[in-house]
Order: sequence, then structure tokens, then C-alpha cells
Amino acid sequence: MAMAPSSSCSNIFFAFLLLLSIFYPGFCSSPSTLQENHSNGSYSGQINSNSVLVALLDSHYTELAELVEKALLLQTLEDAVGEHNITIFAPKNEALERDLDPEFKRFLLEPGNLKSLQTLLLYHIVPNRINLTHNTSAPHHSTLCRDRIKLSSQESGEKFIDSAKIIQVNAVERPDGVIHGIERLLIPRSVQQDFNNRRSLQSISAVKPEGAPEVDPRTHRLKKPAPPTKPGSAPALPIYDAMAPGPSLAPAPAPGPGGPHHHFNGEKQVKDFIETLLLYGGYNEMADILVNLTSLATEMGRLVSEGYVLTVLAPNDEAMAKLTTDQLSEPGAPEQIIYYHVIPEYQTEESMYNAVRRFGKMSYDTLRLPHKVLAQEADGSVKFGHAENSAYLFDPDIYTDGRISVQGIDGVLFPLEEEKLDTKKEIKSVKVAAKPQRRGKLLEVACRMLGTFGQDSHFTTCQ
Repeated sequence: MAMAPSSSCSNIFFAFLLLLSIFYPGFCSSPSTLQENHSNGSYSGQINSNSVLVALLDSHYTELAELVEKALLLQTLEDAVGEHNITIFAPKNEALERDLDPEFKRFLLEPGNLKSLQTLLLYHIVPNRINLTHNTSAPHHSTLCRDRIKLSSQESGEKFIDSAKIIQVNAVERPDGVIHGIERLLIPRSVQQDFNNRRSLQSISAVKPEGAPEVDPRTHRLKKPAPPTKPGSAPALPIYDAMAPGPSLAPAPAPGPGGPHHHFNGEKQVKDFIETLLLYGGYNEMADILVNLTSLATEMGRLVSEGYVLTVLAPNDEAMAKLTTDQLSEPGAPEQIIYYHVIPEYQTEESMYNAVRRFGKMSYDTLRLPHKVLAQEADGSVKFGHAENSAYLFDPDIYTDGRISVQGIDGVLFPLEEEKLDTKKEIKSVKVAAKPQRRGKLLEVACRMLGTFGQDSHFTTCQ
């Protein structure tokens, strides 16, 4: 029975040694090493199992304790505790596990950023004891990284260290220090600046992809690259060079030189105007052709993303119903019809009406080269097309967003050259059918002579 107290003390002593071996590997060194460290002043005998450093193993602050170990700060904190009391503002585990920006955490744990990690952790430790249960604490305190932090309180009684709320006052109290729990990590300005510089450097040092050099077929020399453009400026290439090569159901190819600047979300704008057509009512056929029968919606979105502007003359459902099967069945026919109704300019009902009132007639380029659409004033509105193949501006400004303008018309337009070609074919066939049969003068004299004898009826040419 007399040996029991000695056994209990022995267990406590070995447990104490185990804790110290975790935090201070040098403590388990040989006696000569300990004597040498002690003579050099690098080892302090003030650390014990009741130290505030050991208290970091508390379940609320294990993430902070791991960072201290990765930052190689155990010896620095041991020296600080040996000289004076310390105050640790410890973020809760959730603030370091889930709330911290993953990119910033990755930056802190990189081997080359050890100094930034050490500065950040030392920013949470003040080399004196701060008791927050009393209101006698000074508002500013110097930290172990020599930066100053500000302690403040609100009328509601809540206390803040810099911009972080203190959620647990005097969470852990030990003879050599105290731990206060805070809701999030404190980031000194120098560490934030290092992170921003590193992120900017990564974006600058990235290799910008460039296309293969192009050779001018006329001079057989390399083409000069297009000069840099400002955000939102007009594209350098004409819209016809940026279009897909001919009407096709296949997706549009990659853009050529002077490609997309990504200043506009063309796909979203095209989707918005098609949804507007459906909600407006009476333009379902037009929307169906753009989305389902062709890939024009995708191509229009790509053009708008590259900075081009478009005005769509949208025939209503009543006009589209008049199209015949022959007009839509030929390969590429739906694309050609729609291309003739798209103007590579941004026009509104007001701008077009003012133009035709001032100049009488206007010719607008279309995406169907080389055909143009004629516009003129008629009955207080704008009339498109020629003669019978014409359409009035029926529903003005269905959709206008500065990049895409949609104007409703009451007819389907066709190029003038096709109308003239069809008319010439009809006239030519009529003339060929009505061409009279001509007879020579000698044959006419012979027929009259035969007529005097009553023999002309025997020759078909004399009838």
C-alpha cells in the first residue's frame, strides 16, 4: 500500500514527459544536450503541463495548433512564454476548415510562403496578458510580429479584435497566458499584400495562347497582328469574315484573327430575345427556325460575343405560314431566308423611320451577301422590300438591348434579283410560245399561183 502514491506520481510524470515530447522534441534529448541548451539560454524551464501552449490542444483550437507546428513556431512561442505572459486570439476550427478561402489557405501552406504563415500566426499572439472581463484594457496592442491590433467593444457588449468578433472571452486561462476564442482568422495587411502580389504575378506570368502566324497570299509575307483593342470597341474584321462559311447545320467554326474579346455575353442576349419573341406572341415560327431548324441562334450569339451588333427583321407567324414547301425544302433555304432578314447594324424603329423620312429610300446590308434590303416610308411607317414582295414594320422594338434589335414585320422578304430572274423566265417562255411563223416572199408567190388553180389546199405551208 505504501508504494501506491509512488506509482501514481510516476504515471503523472510519464504523461507529462509525453506531452512535452510532442511539443518540444528537444526535451527528450540527452542530458548533455539539455545542459548545453540551458547554458546557451535557448531552453526555458518555465514550460509545464499547465502551460497555455499545451492548452492549444483543446478541441476548439486544434487547427490553429497544427498551423503553429507547420510554421515551426514552437520554439519561438516557448521563448515568449518563458519571458512573459501571452494572450492568444484563437480562431475556431470551423473558421480554418470551411470559412477560409481555399486559394488563400493553399498560399499559406506553400513552402515558399513560410514567412507569411509565421507572420499571420504571430499576429494572433500578444506578449502580455489581456483580461477582457475588465474594461481597463488598452485599445491597441503590439503582437509578436510587431504589428498592432485594435481592441474595441460595442454598446451591446460585444467585443472585437480588429474586425473579428470575440466569441469566447477567457476561453482558457493558465498561469502563463490566456486564450480568447474569435470567430475568424485575423489577416495582417502585409500577408494580404503578399497574397495579392502572388496572385497578380501568376496571372501576368501565364502564357497567352496565340494562333499560328498567317501568310498574306498576295505578298507572301507574314500578316501583321491586329493592334490591341479597348474593351467594348468594335471588332476589327467585317462581320462577313467572322461568320460561318455558308449556311450549314454544323456548329460555327472557331473565330479567325481578331477573335472574341468576351466583353459581351452573346449567347445570353440571343436567348433573351428568343424568349421575348415567344412571350410577345405571334413569332413562334421565327423562333423555331432559329433554334430547332438551324444553328443560327448559336452563330448569332457568337457574333454578338465578338462585339458585332444585329438588327433582326422578324416575320410574324401569319407571314411565315405563306411560305411554300419548295421554298423551305432546298438545302440551306431556311438559313438564306433568315440571313436576308438580319442587318449587321443596330437600328430601332425610330432610327429607321427618321432615315427614310429624310432620304426617301434606304438600302441596308444583310448577312446574305451581296443582297440588300430596301426601306422606304409608306403610310406613316417603314416599308421593306420591292413591289408585291414587301413588308411593313408591324411590331416595332420587340427587343432592344443595345446589341440586338428585333423589329416585327408582316411579310417574308426575298432579294430583288431573284424576283427579276423569275419574271424574265416567265416573259421569255410566253414570247417563245407566241412567236409567229414567218414565210419567205418566194413561198408566198408560189402559194398565190397555186391558189389561182385551186391547188393551195394540198400544201400545209400555204394554209
